[in-house]
Amino acid sequence: MSLNTTSTTAPASTSPWPTDITADRQAKTLTVAFQSGESFTFPAEYLRVMSPSAEVQGHSPLDRKTVGGKRSVGIVDLEQVGNYALKIIFDDQHDTGMYTWDLLYQLGRDHDALWAEYLGELEAKGLSRDVPGQA
Repeated sequence: MSLNTTSTTAPASTSPWPTDITADRQAKTLTVAFQSGESFTFPAEYLRVMSPSAEVQGHSPLDRKTVGGKRSVGIVDLEQVGNYALKIIFDDQHDTGMYTWDLLYQLGRDHDALWAEYLGELEAKGLSRDVPGQA
């Protein structure tokens, strides 16, 4: 499944603007190409555990949850939200949280640091990537 955002005019700002968004259901990845020429391929698991939803992020930094057990999660569908975000529907029924273009760019740019931080949180909390609530 693919969304092409080139038909939508990019704003006259310095915000990242996607030119192509493609989900590969079999590989369980989402690839986002930006107008800057940069392109990021995200595992569905990464996007799911970094979800901007209140369910994951809470309503303050103290409420943020570490989500385990999502190694095998996949992407069922994508919906563009206006000219600013993407709604990702995962096969575990999670479909809240708007992935803005800025957030997707940040998740791509900072992937290594964010992923290392997430793995550290899993270990510290005795959680597993495979089974929720188990190490």
